[in-house]
Amino acid sequence: MTETVATPPSDAPAFPSDRTCPYHLPDRYDDLRAREGSLQRVTLYDGRQVWVVTGHETARKLLADPRLSSDRSDPAFPATSPRVESFRQRRPGFIGLNPPEHGPKRRMTIGEFTVRRIKGMRPDIESIVHGFLDDMIAAGPPADLVSRFALPVPSLVICRLLGVPYEDHDLFQDASRRLVQSTDAAGAGAARDDLESYLGGLVDSLRGTSRPGLLSTLVTEQLETGAIDREELVATAILLLVAGHETTASMTSLSVITLLEHPEQWAALRADPALIPGAVEELLRYLAIADVVGARAVTADIEIDGQHIRAGEGVIIANSITNRDSSAFADPDTFDVHREARHHLSFGYGVHQCLGQNLARLELDIILTALLDRLPGLRLAVPVDRLDLRPGTTIQGVNELPVTW
Repeated sequence: MTETVATPPSDAPAFPSDRTCPYHLPDRYDDLRAREGSLQRVTLYDGRQVWVVTGHETARKLLADPRLSSDRSDPAFPATSPRVESFRQRRPGFIGLNPPEHGPKRRMTIGEFTVRRIKGMRPDIESIVHGFLDDMIAAGPPADLVSRFALPVPSLVICRLLGVPYEDHDLFQDASRRLVQSTDAAGAGAARDDLESYLGGLVDSLRGTSRPGLLSTLVTEQLETGAIDREELVATAILLLVAGHETTASMTSLSVITLLEHPEQWAALRADPALIPGAVEELLRYLAIADVVGARAVTADIEIDGQHIRAGEGVIIANSITNRDSSAFADPDTFDVHREARHHLSFGYGVHQCLGQNLARLELDIILTALLDRLPGLRLAVPVDRLDLRPGTTIQGVNELPVTW
């Protein structure tokens, strides 16, 4: 359940909030959207008040502003839950670094995520997707789409890219789930310890070898040359492994729910598969599964949109709200696969824009294409209001999705 504060002031409501529908915003977020201005005060679980950005253009400006810091060890960095608070003293991946340190660390990995490199993965990803679909269809309905398909597909994809043994997927999927969903510091810390132990052992085994995968390349070119140390490499490996499968798995399950709950949109994609790439962008905009990753610490005073943000304050760019800004998207609460939505902020903006966005787009394109083609009669096996949604303090999604066909 979401961590709450005791009676937050009415002008600074508690944040974040849980969804009661997989694709609709919480009522409290609609209240924030209705207020004048693109910055609003909210109250975190520990009683601290911070700014939440609700305007699309203001969010873009702030995400590109060097006065906003991604350093979680900064006391001004807004922790949205005890889980996030517990990470303050942990070594971050490059996502937790600021320029100029951030750039060189990001460039260590960027070669594996270029448009050309990711396009070359299409045949392999298509084989993976259809392989898991073969197994699920052969077993017959009903099925849990998460455990049978939505989770194993991106897990296997990121394993092959990184060079992580897929036979260990039960271990790292469980630890990753606990890392992103724990509501207490102890649970999150234990999950992080398990991932550090597993990936640290893998890094050690790669020393002096030459094996396929990005981790082996990083060991050879960065660790063994002294460019980075073991702790930093393990932190980077955790970032890539967890982000590489948790987010795409969540997007897959919520995308299926959204399309099945909007049957006219499902029918439009079946009639014209050329709409699928645009539908992926609209789903990314509409679902915005990663609100809480847009937290920043303010290092110097900022004047923006009639507000004075002071050094030492915290700012959260709420993607789910900025992606529903009517000044950026007409009729923003309507899900429309014909919409041009590529300027959404679900992958962030600026120097910290998501490294894996090309991979995520390709996976979702292939996944939706395969589901529409092979399971045209796919439908939910339980009413949508019976699905167990994740809390607002973590990546949005469901841990189980019963379907039939």
